[in-house]
Amino acid sequence: MITLADLIFSIVMGFLMSVSITLVTTMVHIGFDNRFFWEWLEVWLLVYPVAIVCIVVHKPIASKITNVLVDRFK
Repeated sequence: MITLADLIFSIVMGFLMSVSITLVTTMVHIGFDNRFFWEWLEVWLLVYPVAIVCIVVHKPIASKITNVLVDRFK
């Protein structure tokens, strides 16, 4: 069951990750020219919802793996 805190975390983290990653990849792909903003926005609008879903799905698994690794390093 996803909690409100998990949903808000996923929305915020998805926003931060998707903005960062799409900005960098768009810059590398086309450079900073007059079409940069619109190319970036088109990609970001697609990626943002995907990022939220991925975080919701993968967060429990990542948390368990993290806990196992932390316990082994102690």
